[in-house]
Amino acid sequence: MNQSPQFPPLFSGEAVRNHMDPFDKAVSRAIAGVDSGTIFYSEAVNTLRAALVLAPETSLEEAIQAVYVAQIGLAESLGALAPPEVPVHFQWPDRIKVNGAVCGSVRFAADVSDPRAHPNWLVIGIDVPFMLLSDEPGENPNQTCLHEEGCVDITPMALLESWSKHTLLWLTYFMDSGFERVHNEWRPRCDTLGKMIDRPKPGVFVGLDEKGRMMLRQGVMTETVSLIEFAEHL
Repeated sequence: MNQSPQFPPLFSGEAVRNHMDPFDKAVSRAIAGVDSGTIFYSEAVNTLRAALVLAPETSLEEAIQAVYVAQIGLAESLGALAPPEVPVHFQWPDRIKVNGAVCGSVRFAADVSDPRAHPNWLVIGIDVPFMLLSDEPGENPNQTCLHEEGCVDITPMALLESWSKHTLLWLTYFMDSGFERVHNEWRPRCDTLGKMIDRPKPGVFVGLDEKGRMMLRQGVMTETVSLIEFAEHL
């Protein structure tokens, strides 16, 4: 019998059946009024799928910056549990990369879409594959899993526990001192910064502004793209 993961103070966990999506469960429970800090998670052994419910006290434009917090929490968790030579990076807006290949993602949803509106809830989910469904390693060189990258000693529940602790720590920093500290931690882990990108649209990824929006340069023009545009519409 699996031992239930241990969560830090202010967070609690609820397992969902393997055929259920923890993100969908989190959204439905958030709509019903579940406590902020509840993490819904799958107990599957081949992947970590979990979703955290938050009840922001700010506008959506500020609250959505917590997505970066969740990414940092995941990177720090992998940094603590994985072999030291395994690099973890981000690809804006929602990809996690291990050893240069995509190895997971984040997703998010809120009950409002207007940046100035105050959401009742924000759900941030993570999905990290431990094993690939394909029998052919290297079949897609841009996709990987933790086991292929030498992280065979990490279990989904251990990563979940670590993610919850690191994410809570960075949420505290975020709430205490705003986005700047989060931005400073996130920036060096983004491997497309300063480079020409195709997604979400072609341009040079200049960086993030003070509100966490992507600054994308196209010729002499620079436009901003918000994470809000990538929130899941319910």
